[in-house]
Amino acid sequence: MSQVGIIGIGHSKFGRRDDVTVQELAFEPFKEALTDAGINRKDIEATIIGGSPVYMTQRSIAGPVTEYLGLNPQPVWLTEAACSSSAVALRTAYALIKSNMHDIILVLGVQKMLENPTSEILKIMGRTGDVQWEAPYGTTFASYYGMYAQSHMAKYGTTSEQLAAVAVKNHYYGSMNPLAMFQKEISIKQVLESRIIASPLHIFDCCANADGSAALIIANEEKAKQLSDTPIWVTGLGAATAPFSLLTRPELATLSSAVNASKQAYDQAKVSAKKIDVAEVHDCFTIAEIMAYEDLGFTERGKGGEFVDEAYIGGQIPVNVDGGLKAKGHPVGATGCSQVVGIVKQLRGEAGKCQVDNAEIGLTHNVGGHGQYCVVHIFSR
Repeated sequence: MSQVGIIGIGHSKFGRRDDVTVQELAFEPFKEALTDAGINRKDIEATIIGGSPVYMTQRSIAGPVTEYLGLNPQPVWLTEAACSSSAVALRTAYALIKSNMHDIILVLGVQKMLENPTSEILKIMGRTGDVQWEAPYGTTFASYYGMYAQSHMAKYGTTSEQLAAVAVKNHYYGSMNPLAMFQKEISIKQVLESRIIASPLHIFDCCANADGSAALIIANEEKAKQLSDTPIWVTGLGAATAPFSLLTRPELATLSSAVNASKQAYDQAKVSAKKIDVAEVHDCFTIAEIMAYEDLGFTERGKGGEFVDEAYIGGQIPVNVDGGLKAKGHPVGATGCSQVVGIVKQLRGEAGKCQVDNAEIGLTHNVGGHGQYCVVHIFSR
């Protein structure tokens, strides 16, 4: 069967974007991606937007965004799977191209979160959990991941210093990313002395809410080879779910959705974890990255805390060398596409100071909610 390739990418600045509407925010990476792909609006046959409208003043954003981008009358729709919304959009676009329904599709992740005060965002995110048995008792995303961290520490001896080391690594790389929300290095001491948000997680263990957008233009094999000298192929796709309520999960030191999604992606791509040259994982909290190392098979179960040094450039598998969610910020609907943009740059050799030498196979791991959804993609040069 023919391959599906990425031929164009674009990425906005992440952070507080009071300077733009959601339509204008979407336009920034769209314009870049069109130029990168060397195509015109008329070449795009459909648009799939990943986003979570509950955070935004504008509802049903697919309609106004498509109009603003000048893409009428092509079809458009929105995919929603919490923080993994735009990874699901890519998966959907892949399926449409494989079915021969469309040849070229725009995948756009866009999110305006900071129109809401932090207290309202926390309430909205908390309701991604079980609103009958969990949210009424004050669960927030930080408290969910605080429980994961407590469980991982109790089971494997993971330390607060190891959690902090993830933040230090990702801020180091974020300091070199001009599109990141935070472009300043931090130290282990700073992390451990910052205030506790949900024990054992300090404020520097937590990613920040953000506004942002990222775009991908994908095409079938014929079009990709015709339009691009360096198409990046989508070679493996995995998606899985886990029980919605923590009360029904057998353990909290792993995300079964990530384990199952990664197995699917490895099987389809016919590679193992050891073949991955560079990865973008969902580090919404530092414990999430440590769990991802283990769930994706980068290291043994319980050894994630020790793997952080191997996740730098020059280590076994460089991870989040664009800063990850931790330094870039986390505009929930845009994060999945943002991760893919980072991997495409790596596989093209366009990542500048953060380039991994001879990167040929990359992976993205995008978690929705507190693990209810997970989408894993594998890409090759």
